[in-house]
Amino acid sequence: MATTHVPKDTSAAPARAGFRQWAGLAVLLLPVALMTADLGVLWLATPYLAADLRPSGSELLWATDIYGFMTCGFLVVMGSLGDRIGRRRLLLAGSAGVIVASLFAAYATTPAMLIAARAVLGVAGAAVLPSTLALISHLFADPRQRATAIAMWVTALSAGIAVGPIAGGVLLESFWWGSVFLMGVPVMAVTVVAAPLVLPEYRDPAAGRMDWVSAALFLGAVLPLVHAVKDLAEHGPRGQQALTLGLAAGVGVLFLRRQRRLESPLLDLRLFGHRGFTGALLVLLFGMMALNGVEYLVPQYLLAVSGLTPLAAGLWLLPGTVGLVVGSQVTAPLARRHRPAYVITGGLAVALAGFVVTARAGTGSGGTWAVSLGLAVVMLGIAPISVLGTALAVGAAPAHKAGSAAATGQTAYDLGLALGIAVTGSVGVAVYRDRLAGLRPAGLSGDALHTAQDTVGAALDTARALPPGLADRLASAAREAFTAGFHATAWASAALAVVTAGLALILLRRVPPVGREDTE
Repeated sequence: MATTHVPKDTSAAPARAGFRQWAGLAVLLLPVALMTADLGVLWLATPYLAADLRPSGSELLWATDIYGFMTCGFLVVMGSLGDRIGRRRLLLAGSAGVIVASLFAAYATTPAMLIAARAVLGVAGAAVLPSTLALISHLFADPRQRATAIAMWVTALSAGIAVGPIAGGVLLESFWWGSVFLMGVPVMAVTVVAAPLVLPEYRDPAAGRMDWVSAALFLGAVLPLVHAVKDLAEHGPRGQQALTLGLAAGVGVLFLRRQRRLESPLLDLRLFGHRGFTGALLVLLFGMMALNGVEYLVPQYLLAVSGLTPLAAGLWLLPGTVGLVVGSQVTAPLARRHRPAYVITGGLAVALAGFVVTARAGTGSGGTWAVSLGLAVVMLGIAPISVLGTALAVGAAPAHKAGSAAATGQTAYDLGLALGIAVTGSVGVAVYRDRLAGLRPAGLSGDALHTAQDTVGAALDTARALPPGLADRLASAAREAFTAGFHATAWASAALAVVTAGLALILLRRVPPVGREDTE
């Protein structure tokens, strides 16, 4: 029904948020920042905990990866559970879980204990993240204020990325490796105390009972998928990955069939009938793929090629965080004047310039500046995807489905990050191995070359055990080969950015600027 010439009914305008709503947002942003900070601190603490606990290679890999496995796998399950039991209640439960798991991780005495604590942290994180987004959608009924709040949510994510390595570096210089996990205890304690005072409770009044069979099927589809993606990134293509992906696909089909039959499904497939929702998920997926291929390699470049300490590397990552913060804050006002498709595409054009800068970084001192500046430009251009992709996914769903929509959007976000490492990262690994074989120093044994081809870190470790002249030649070859792979990854990410821009223009072109009624 056309409403173009009908006078605006101000009484029907969404209520604007007041002090209590903004105070509630402040409480929600604390655990959001912590979730991303936790990733950075583990990366820095890995050498120290490995020396203390002496895990096997497989155990160390699981300690690093299981947090992401569990978070990605449980997001939709927790989002649906929050719609049923209450989003504030789920936030409090997740926060308490983070406190307990952080204490166990900090004082772990065996690799198995650390892996178990990290698994619980992943499940607790999956409870926290969709709860924060769903509560934001309930706190801010006004679309413009909601977009601003979501931009601040994205800024909190980036703040955690920045604070994690720096705080972790400071802690590791003064305390034992477990201290990095204790950062989460006071943050979550504040959330547990303050949330009941400033956050409302909200649940879906029409939600049925939780279908735990659907939850098991969803985990059976997502966890093997994420495992296969991470295995591809670590080892390249292998036959067992096809079997794992086949298992994920088979269980996924069973999950989708069950959702169509249920009156109250775990994942409401009708949401995908909304063009804006589906478009937002695809833009999030491909946009994060474009970002994370490069973002994942930048810290390795700073450590291995530039030779920086972990704390110095964290400081050189700060411009990237500033780029994401600035991009997040300017997205909301731009989205009020221009369609999201155009804001996202314009941002991706900026990101392309950043990819070009990183693709020209050399192995000298100027390379550090190029990589840091390039990442800052990339983050500035990618920020509209994080803000508008999330906002459109949540905004396209009814209020009572906000938890499920937020969790689905966050799953697309996390899966895009994992795929970015696997797809573009595999390009970089292939180039690195091929180039290192071509630059093989005379006198280097085949076994040493094979070990050095695993990662640039392994190459530098191998070099330390060699005679000085041969060690220098291998280290130089490894840095040059890694830089070539880094360049290839940057160009692959640039190509993904172009694909993402095309998806945004095709699927989101009719979505109006934020704050106006949908014209579809």
